[in-house]
Amino acid sequence: MASRKINEVRVSKILIHPIKSCRGTAVSEARYTTEGLENDRRWCVIDAKTNTIVTAREVPTMVLVTPHIKSDPSSPYGGQLVVTFPEESGCETFTVPLNPTADVRRKWKVIDRCSLFDEAFIDGYVCESLSSSPSSPSATMSQYFGRAVLLVMKGPKPRSCPPTHAYPELKRRPSSRCVFLDRTMIPVSTVSCSGWLPALLASEESLAHVAQRVRQAAQKSKGEEGWVGGLETQRWRTGQLAIERFRPNIVVVGAGEPFVEDMWREAVLGDPATASSARTLTLVSKCARCLLPNVDTQTGVRDAAVPYKVLMKFRTGKDPARLNKACFGCNAMFGGDGVVRVGDRISVKTWAGAGGV
Repeated sequence: MASRKINEVRVSKILIHPIKSCRGTAVSEARYTTEGLENDRRWCVIDAKTNTIVTAREVPTMVLVTPHIKSDPSSPYGGQLVVTFPEESGCETFTVPLNPTADVRRKWKVIDRCSLFDEAFIDGYVCESLSSSPSSPSATMSQYFGRAVLLVMKGPKPRSCPPTHAYPELKRRPSSRCVFLDRTMIPVSTVSCSGWLPALLASEESLAHVAQRVRQAAQKSKGEEGWVGGLETQRWRTGQLAIERFRPNIVVVGAGEPFVEDMWREAVLGDPATASSARTLTLVSKCARCLLPNVDTQTGVRDAAVPYKVLMKFRTGKDPARLNKACFGCNAMFGGDGVVRVGDRISVKTWAGAGGV
């Protein structure tokens, strides 16, 4: 891996998370638009009383709920979203139409304002199953959550991407179709139910470096330099850190060094000499991390230290807008519509200035 050159970077994994904070699915290829990967975070779970979007930061066992896209070109709905639960939960699998028709949507309840982080507001439809199941999708979700929640599909109102330090004009304005930074031009994007921006890119080299730091911390005793409070030393001396914890969409490998992606401004899927603007990924900011990656995606248990406390030891001060936050991965925007595949070459078209994206 370390011997590879920068022009040999390739896509090693593609992850889609249909329902926000639920389990992601690895796919070999995915369509994308300026809003991100097709069907990524298109659905969310909201509190039935407050209309607040629920995340795995609040309910860690959400990561054990598995949504799966089952495409069917012969269906008037293009297929189904199939949602399964851990066997011990007693919750039954249910399906909802992937692309409900206008006639179907007219029968669904509309939520005008689902709130996210007390800052963003999203409209949506409360999903219903087309089968004769005695339990609705929201009732099954409520059974799993142990409280009243609703399964919501993002509605048609565009949700603007917030500005970043490098792109202060990113937020959509009625008269704007593009945003400029020096010589870089990107289409104005909207976003579905994801945290802030359409896509997240991370590298295997960066993950390996964090995992190495975790193992090193597990060897330390209290009082020694590098000791991390709350870290389960026995587990993490040999434990594996999965990239799925960070919930990226595109994982790359081949740069040979960790966090090289911090310095990419524009990355192209394919040969930059021939690739269209739609094949361009513009990295608009580093991703400042919360505690969500501490949740083990296999057990639904939140770790007391890994990776958040380890990242705080060496990855703060990287994002000029959030200097006290630890960063891992980079937020990105696609330049148009296309398809990304595992194995696609990634070429750096433009490098960011000092400090990175």
